[in-house]
Amino acid sequence: MQKTFMRRVRAATAAVLATLACGAQAAYPERPLRIIVPFAAGGATDVIARTVAQAMSDKLGQPVIVENKAGANGNIGAVMAARAEPDGYTLLMATSSHAINATLYQKLDYSLTRDFAGLSNLASVPLLLVVNPQVPADSVATLAAYAKANGDRVHYASGGTGTASHLAGSQFSGLVGASMTHVPYKGGAQALNDLMGGQVQVMFANLPEVLSQVQGGRLRALAVTGTTRHPSLPDVPAFSETPYAAMNARSWFGLFAPAATPAPVLDALSRAITQSVADTSVQSRLQGLGADPVGDERQAFQQYVNQEVTRWSTLVKQSGATAD
Repeated sequence: MQKTFMRRVRAATAAVLATLACGAQAAYPERPLRIIVPFAAGGATDVIARTVAQAMSDKLGQPVIVENKAGANGNIGAVMAARAEPDGYTLLMATSSHAINATLYQKLDYSLTRDFAGLSNLASVPLLLVVNPQVPADSVATLAAYAKANGDRVHYASGGTGTASHLAGSQFSGLVGASMTHVPYKGGAQALNDLMGGQVQVMFANLPEVLSQVQGGRLRALAVTGTTRHPSLPDVPAFSETPYAAMNARSWFGLFAPAATPAPVLDALSRAITQSVADTSVQSRLQGLGADPVGDERQAFQQYVNQEVTRWSTLVKQSGATAD
């Protein structure tokens, strides 16, 4: 009798705890969320984050606030997010720059793959190889020949040492057997100004950043990284159509949560993000920026991030780039 009674008590207790647990999970989120964007307001990362955040608010029933915490190539905001309470209320908007930073910086106070759990890749953009119109090259092949013939007199610009534009330029220079000179700038805008002014001749840039200049004839596009042409520039070949198919780097923009965040909360966040990116208005806005919407689930995104850290590590080491 007593054993039967105790079994019933334990069963009832387990049922109550299960109900409470379900109720606690169902209550999430109970207050506003924040997304730390570790770059300045107005840039591509910021605009993409705000576009998706607005849709996430509707899905989650709570405001999703974007906070810009720029500095140290995205590392300051990343550290803040890594140290945040792992409760699902603080997220990080990280990019391919953070995958690069994992090798570029000798000392980091966070690890993208250990301290964070990937939630979803919001969007990605290819890199576009562009030249000043005065450069006597109208294709990748003619640029390669020109670069080999003119050696270090051909200068390629980037938004800074260790950026995707720098590493792509270094990779291309190595693939074609040229010795182009890298000219780093403090940001992509200054690099593009000098490219259009003729102070430098070549640049790999995120497609949205140079789309209007290409369409306006101020820059000439030779190829887009990856295996497919981009709808915004259908006449520009993909690198897979050239002898340099290894040029497949893309910039991506994804959301992360602290790694210790409970799995049910991670699932809820990932689900809200993928649904938000699938929204037709969000898709239209991202495509209008020149970005390709992704919205994958968290397991697929985490695997992609791990691969990206490894891939960019190889390019960083090949370039010899380092940062303090």
